[in-house]
Amino acid sequence: MTASAYDRDLDRNPANYQPLTPLTFLARAAAVFPNRVAIIHGDLRRSYRDFYSRSRRLASALAKAGLGRNDTVSVMLGNTPAMLECHYGAPMMGAVLNTLNTRLDASVLAFTLDHAEAKALIVDREYSGLIREALALCKSKPLIIDYDDPEYTGPGERLGSIDYEDFVLSGDPDFAWAPPQDEWDAISLNYTSGTTGDPKGVVYHHRGAYLLALGNILTGDMGRHPVYLWTLPMFHCNGWCFPWSISVAAGTHVCLRQVRAGHMYELMAEHGVTHLCGAPIVMSTLLNAKESEKKPLKETVRFFTAAAPPPQAVLAAMKEAGFEVTHLYGLTETYGPAAVNEWQESWDALDDKEQAHMKARQGVRYVVLDDLDVIDPETMQPVPRDGATMGEVMFRGNVVMKGYLKNASATEKAFDGGWFHTGDLGVIHHDGYIQLKDRSKDIIISGGENISSIEVEDVLFKHPKVAAAAVVAAPDDKWGETPCAFIELKDGELASAEEIIAWSRKHLAHFKCPRHVVFGALPKTSTGKVQKYVLRAKAREMWPGGATAATL
Repeated sequence: MTASAYDRDLDRNPANYQPLTPLTFLARAAAVFPNRVAIIHGDLRRSYRDFYSRSRRLASALAKAGLGRNDTVSVMLGNTPAMLECHYGAPMMGAVLNTLNTRLDASVLAFTLDHAEAKALIVDREYSGLIREALALCKSKPLIIDYDDPEYTGPGERLGSIDYEDFVLSGDPDFAWAPPQDEWDAISLNYTSGTTGDPKGVVYHHRGAYLLALGNILTGDMGRHPVYLWTLPMFHCNGWCFPWSISVAAGTHVCLRQVRAGHMYELMAEHGVTHLCGAPIVMSTLLNAKESEKKPLKETVRFFTAAAPPPQAVLAAMKEAGFEVTHLYGLTETYGPAAVNEWQESWDALDDKEQAHMKARQGVRYVVLDDLDVIDPETMQPVPRDGATMGEVMFRGNVVMKGYLKNASATEKAFDGGWFHTGDLGVIHHDGYIQLKDRSKDIIISGGENISSIEVEDVLFKHPKVAAAAVVAAPDDKWGETPCAFIELKDGELASAEEIIAWSRKHLAHFKCPRHVVFGALPKTSTGKVQKYVLRAKAREMWPGGATAATL
């Protein structure tokens, strides 16, 4: 076959092709807006010129310490300027950034450090005790760099002989960092929760990080110079890639070590925060703030939430409080959010209850995602767009992970049939918007009927005394499984199992109503997700049959 004219003498060369990397976003912001405030942390105000310079210094210092391409730099840091610098400095010298979950136990952290083969470990003083314990358990012997945040006044100690600030200042501010050799090169490593065995290491590439970062800006309509409050842990999916996104629009990072209602309101009011992200627990924290803690907001604040669908009552309350909530959906394997509940103007005419119902859907694909669908995992065919037929939610595109580190079988299984299998069950509506119904392992099958725990939870959330609810399957000799509700009541409220069950019967088919009710605080991950695997274990232990109420 004769080559087309479009295939001749039109090769890639340095003038017309460069690997995509989000590192260029910071370089551009520093060149165009050098004096603009990039980072706020307590009394600290750091410009884009200094942010870029310090990131280059960090890259230089890591290189001088002997690290090279594809070496892992693990970090145990809070939402601090150092964490932002690591998102640029480590990959600037070819390393792979591994952000450690600050809420994990020492044994899991030890596994992670060994599995990642960490060559350097930057440790916030707040977590020094936990890391000391992890280092005693693991084989890895990384270079230890201690970070002492002046905004942290609690206990802690130095684990090594290198101070982070001294280490950064030892580097060259003009370090000639280079883009990746290939945009497919790894930029970061994130570990899944490991609720069913050892955690899996999810590998991101520069191309995906670049595209997802841009996708966040487009999806969030972030425009020029947004002011972003860090309520989302930066260790979680690299902060959903927002450490890179904010540089696109030369915005301002407002760092936050701890999610506390009063402090959040203070920062939002003082700095004119325009955007923040978080799980539904962050919304609850804001809504349940004392009146003395609340401050008037300068403008409507865009709040991006993921995880479980926000209950209608919470969405309505957020709107009244001055927040515009956008529901996102994604997983660690998709660089964080890759689907959005894209709002339609026609929905403005709906009443508040109907609008909240529409907002609870997970939505459609990000602009930078190739495809999103609900598929029958057996036939690999899309399910009908009827809003009723359930299948598995699957992703495909450039913002899906490279794969699982050192785990070829898990990678192959996750990508079976040319799609990334999420394990989430959902439906797709006639307009193409998907809606989650459950995790595949969370669906309750009672007497042969499928019960969506999300549907039951949504009803429980509407009870005026309920602050949070989670529903899992409890064993039942007659029905096989039956719904068990774990309820966290609002402060000062009392309720009985009979009251909760009676409420459910008013709003649900009776077979969907919880038969068992457990009251107490719900176990949650560091990102606010309810740990249903813990509750499933409790349900199996507590409910062989019989009573209907208990306390955690």
